[in-house]
Amino acid sequence: MATLEMLLRLAAGTGLGAVIGFERQYRARMAGLRTNALVAAGATLFVLLSAHGFSGATADPTRVAAQIVSGIGFLGAGVILREGLTVRGLNTAATLWCSAAVGALAGAGLYDIAAAGTAVVVAVNIVLRPLGRAVDRRPNTGRETPATYTFQTVTKDDAEAHVRTLLVQDLSRTDFALQAIESSNADAEGFVEVRAALTAEQRDDKQMELAVSRLSLEPSVTSVRWQVDTPNPDRDTEDR
Repeated sequence: MATLEMLLRLAAGTGLGAVIGFERQYRARMAGLRTNALVAAGATLFVLLSAHGFSGATADPTRVAAQIVSGIGFLGAGVILREGLTVRGLNTAATLWCSAAVGALAGAGLYDIAAAGTAVVVAVNIVLRPLGRAVDRRPNTGRETPATYTFQTVTKDDAEAHVRTLLVQDLSRTDFALQAIESSNADAEGFVEVRAALTAEQRDDKQMELAVSRLSLEPSVTSVRWQVDTPNPDRDTEDR
């Protein structure tokens, strides 16, 4: 195979991985543009190595390519996090796995299938996102109305900026809109209270709990509390 053809396959694999990563970067996920592009590029290089880097009667070109699947499995395990009773990162790990598959297809010269796979991965992450939330959401007998949440946490003075940053980052991964955030001195000396006002198109307590669960694990945080203004006979306030 000519060097130009190899470079073309490498460029195709890297570019298609970057397309997948762009959507992940836009959603502020752990594995974004560069990670997915590198995973696809690595898979492409390994396929090229296995197909054209060995020769002789004992050479087995499929052996190197087969290890891509298990290798990406270890990489995907690194982005799966457990926070209390919540497990995060499964979708990110699955996307990395798909990026490797796209890169392998590009390395094998199957450009049409690689492009189709990229389109399917991006479509699944975009189109099925609201559908999954709709299925997961608790049934409501009435019409969904916008919800307003208030969030409060108490933390140490020197950790205030860190807590505010974590709160904004976690909320950026959800459908909540941050309306205001402010800090004030808490009742205990050396502590501050961080308060935030959030809005959502409809009430989603589970997503709210996921958004703030990370803060409850911070050593500097002494209390976390959120409340929704929308009436609910089952639960109006959640304390951690």
